[in-house]
Amino acid sequence: MTFRELGLAEKLLEGIESMGYKTATPVQEQVMKPILAGRDVLASAQTGTGKTAAFLLPIIHKLLTEEHSENHINALIIVPTRELAVQIAGNMEGLGYFTNVSCMPVYGGGDGNSFTTEKTALTSGVELVVCTPGRMIAHLNMGYVDLKHVKYLVLDEADRMLDMGFHDDLMKITGYLPKERQNLLFSATMPPKMRDLARKLMQDPVEVTIAVSKPPEAIVQEAFVVYEKQKSALVKHLLKRQDYTRVIVFCSRKQNVKSLTSDLKRARFSVEEIHSDLEQDVREQVLQDFRNKKTKILVATDILSRGIDIDEIELVINYDVPNDGEDYIHRIGRTARAQTKGTAYTLITEAEQRKFAAIERLLEKEVTKSPVPEEFGETPAYNPGEAKTFKPSGGGGFKGKKKVWKKRPPKV
Repeated sequence: MTFRELGLAEKLLEGIESMGYKTATPVQEQVMKPILAGRDVLASAQTGTGKTAAFLLPIIHKLLTEEHSENHINALIIVPTRELAVQIAGNMEGLGYFTNVSCMPVYGGGDGNSFTTEKTALTSGVELVVCTPGRMIAHLNMGYVDLKHVKYLVLDEADRMLDMGFHDDLMKITGYLPKERQNLLFSATMPPKMRDLARKLMQDPVEVTIAVSKPPEAIVQEAFVVYEKQKSALVKHLLKRQDYTRVIVFCSRKQNVKSLTSDLKRARFSVEEIHSDLEQDVREQVLQDFRNKKTKILVATDILSRGIDIDEIELVINYDVPNDGEDYIHRIGRTARAQTKGTAYTLITEAEQRKFAAIERLLEKEVTKSPVPEEFGETPAYNPGEAKTFKPSGGGGFKGKKKVWKKRPPKV
């Protein structure tokens, strides 16, 4: 289906055409129709399916064609990370280039000047705001933000926000909104906690599900079973197989990101690191250099696994096995976007074998275990049923009361 067949405003169609979009993706086609009809929508779709345009286009259309409050915030999009906020605002700028709809990203990590700029926009009445939960609450606590005129609420990557511990923040923000509004909730997965959130916020939503929990078939997946000390050398070997122009290497811990990046720089690879320890302006520059192919390799935490719109990534390497299957899918989903092909390699240590076996059960397929070159020496066998687990030393077990560990949001 073409975007013109969806009946979008002419000025909006000009922006769509200027960005090179021709036909709607399946998620766009299924989601935009009920949004344009005024229905609440609960959508689940894998990464890279065009979710951002699926909610931006009908909201821009409605702001152009329907009555709304002038000089007030009319649409609020809440996202888990500053990178996703910047990306959505950038897409809004392109799609809405020929319209007069105003947009402002609101996120933490900047200096005092950025907070002042956000305050000015929020009080002067920008029409569409893309924000992270914590930053919006900081502005709300100051007492000058008026959300009583919001007609459209979008929660993007909602499952990620819940995983990061933002449930109470989301409920606080929505408490400032009018009860009569259109709610759009987008999530890569649909666990019970997502449905609980939907019941609290939505009215008789239309549910759309597109290829949940399965990576694109165009991704070639391979795994290598290794010892921890062999990982860095194997990554170098894999990167030398061909002249890649865009590669992302995912690590589960910031320390691994820093260590691997140092190793690759010493080996004269074109590489940079990205994680939450970096200042926002540095992170944005690193991403820009990667988009422009000035940097060929990014070593990253899961901060990049969702929502970052960078196409033509030829290779994804999982230096560490992710903690769950959904994170695996989001990581490797960075490649093979926009109907292109891609490759995903995963390095599996003895301690990670059970985690990877759980991922294979989610995928409902076995990932090929490729042989490690002989020069790397002996490697472990892949036998997740007998994978090593680490227990406290001493052999006598725990005495007295067990320690209860409270679950905390992951740091990336």
